[in-house]
Amino acid sequence: MKLTIDIPKIPEEEKSELVVLLLEIIRQQGEIIQELRDEIARLKGHNPKPKIPPSVLEQPKRNNPKGDDTKRPGSKKRQKTAELVIHDEQKVVAEHVPEGSAFKGYKDFVVQDLRIKAHNIRFRLECWQTPDGQSVTAKLPSHLSGKHFGTELIRFVLYQYHHCHVTQPLLLEQLREIGVDISSGQLHNILVENNDVFHEEKDAILAAGLEVSTYVNVDDTGARHQGKNGYCTHIGNEWFSWFASTPSKSRINFLKLLRCGHTDYVINDDAVAYWESHKLPRAFLDSLSVDRPRALNDDEQWEQYLEQKGIKEARHIQIATEGALIGSIIEHGISRNLVVVSDDAGQFNIRHHSKSVLFSS
Repeated sequence: MKLTIDIPKIPEEEKSELVVLLLEIIRQQGEIIQELRDEIARLKGHNPKPKIPPSVLEQPKRNNPKGDDTKRPGSKKRQKTAELVIHDEQKVVAEHVPEGSAFKGYKDFVVQDLRIKAHNIRFRLECWQTPDGQSVTAKLPSHLSGKHFGTELIRFVLYQYHHCHVTQPLLLEQLREIGVDISSGQLHNILVENNDVFHEEKDAILAAGLEVSTYVNVDDTGARHQGKNGYCTHIGNEWFSWFASTPSKSRINFLKLLRCGHTDYVINDDAVAYWESHKLPRAFLDSLSVDRPRALNDDEQWEQYLEQKGIKEARHIQIATEGALIGSIIEHGISRNLVVVSDDAGQFNIRHHSKSVLFSS
């Protein structure tokens, strides 16, 4: 038989200290009894009593203290047009103004608009003939590079294609609808040619990020395109992100990327320290060390140099190449005390001040 005791509701003004203490003891005893019941239920393989939180619907609303002007996010108004650059200003005359009215100034109403239209420029180059019969012709502005398409048009094309992912056929149609007389071949040339400045800017982003960072995270992902494997490598941290697509996935490939656009191989104290720590045979180590400091300009010169030194085994070529790449990285001041964390290659440190380079997989 289940015994149920209903405790009558006692008004707050009638609760003495003893009554409050007894009610608290009853509450604690009730919690202990419920815990014991739940434990017995678990031992018998039954479900314990579910814990249902109290309803919050009938709880009184908490008023904000006086002077607290906290508002919901987004409710605070701001002047949306305060910082806009005004390109055109038009005054509107009021109609049916009674005679004798006093002018009180203007009420501003800002309208944002956009103008995308063709803007063609004709350069008239002066032509002169000298007294000796030679001709002198004025030169075009250098930023045109002899092209018939201006920088604003090229900027628009690159932005639409690379950032907005507009396909080349749609971009060609869009330009022609605006009024630009351009062929598909000319559009293709704009997209693929003369992009060295953008590659230099990309390398500068990586160089600046590595210069101010004490560590970077490295990861890469692979995909197959036109029957060939390709890899996209990411280098970055909370400050920057940099990506590069290459046909290889290796430590040598990663160290080449860390050179930030440089293509040289450098033999210096840092390269020698790496060779010593990775147990390059003493004969090869002595042969390479005597040539420091020395820089080889590119892959071809480096391969010829290794062949001259008689380094032909794959393992020895790998150690020698990695050391020369480390030398190049530190020689250009790109990485100082840089810690590189990679899921695939483990973790390695590039220490400039201690003149040692440590790899651990």
